[in-house]
Amino acid sequence: MSLSYQLLGSDGAARRGRITTAHGTIETPAFMPVGTAGTVKAMLPQSVAETGAQIVLGNTFHLMLRPGAERVAALGGLHKFMNWPGPILTDSGGFQVMSLKELRKLDPDGVTFRSPKDGSQHRLTPESSIEIQRLLDADITMSFDECTSWPVEEPEAAFSMRLSMKWAARGRKAFTERPGYGLFGIVQGSTFPALREESAKALIDIGFDGYAVGGLAVGEGQELMFSTLNYTVPMLPADRPRYLMGVGRPGDIVGAVKRGIDMFDCVMPTRSGRTAQAFTRRGELNMRNARHRDDPRPIDEHCACPACKHHSRAYLHHLIRADEILGAMLLTWHNLQYYQDVMRGLRGAIESRTLDDWIASFERDQALGDIPPISNGA
Repeated sequence: MSLSYQLLGSDGAARRGRITTAHGTIETPAFMPVGTAGTVKAMLPQSVAETGAQIVLGNTFHLMLRPGAERVAALGGLHKFMNWPGPILTDSGGFQVMSLKELRKLDPDGVTFRSPKDGSQHRLTPESSIEIQRLLDADITMSFDECTSWPVEEPEAAFSMRLSMKWAARGRKAFTERPGYGLFGIVQGSTFPALREESAKALIDIGFDGYAVGGLAVGEGQELMFSTLNYTVPMLPADRPRYLMGVGRPGDIVGAVKRGIDMFDCVMPTRSGRTAQAFTRRGELNMRNARHRDDPRPIDEHCACPACKHHSRAYLHHLIRADEILGAMLLTWHNLQYYQDVMRGLRGAIESRTLDDWIASFERDQALGDIPPISNGA
């Protein structure tokens, strides 16, 4: 039996579910911290788990280049290698390869590219991507796809999507069924309804353990992203997990959960933590700002992360201005804690069927802005 999805409840289109994998269960809606190269940047694995995260994301492209999938497999797989005992989803590498532009050459069978690290030549095909993810021991494997650019005209989006559907069929044949492991297909088609429908139907005909929506959060804006989800998500099987790739800001996640999405990943909380940005119930803060330098208060008095429990805004501001590594570590932990708190809130609201009220409260808090500065901190 492959991985399983259990629907536990709903509120409108929003779903509360549970995914069972070979390495544990995932309560959904879920946010996956991004551990591209076998680590969530600036975090220990146990620290990631303490935020409430149950699954992390790794990346085929980066891990195949360094340290190599065969090496990871010989050392016991990615779970053991990075000391993360829970579930892992691996991105197929398609997005990274397509972003190389002048370093890659696309053909009907796959992509040949030069490593941005040392210039060495490599090739990824639907089959080799699946095999690399098997060597990494990913609980959830992603189909290798051709990531449609933005902005894009419909004929180009159609060509890209149809190539991805051919690759999805090839990857499905190459995937080795194992108990607790699954393969997700990726719906493409940019913001064109007819193309999204064609893609969803093709993937359903092939048959996958879960379905991802790709090609969004690439510059189209929230309104267009939500309108695309409005017609795409209802096309997907109700008995399988739904994953919106690369999303996003807290408001994006909340809106996508309302539209029936179960899983998310994004570099934003970790990357922002390394660039002095903090996500809070009252919006985003720049901890470099001088208003924090004499402030003895925490970022958020309601947050349970170490940055908020043990340190002041003034100290965090000092660490950042001094380029101390601890500043990035503490802000990353805080941001991941906040994202997991949002997911816990969403799960609870769906269970109690109070999602609309929860979202209204979330949006009111976000609109408040930061607490007023103390008199000598302005």
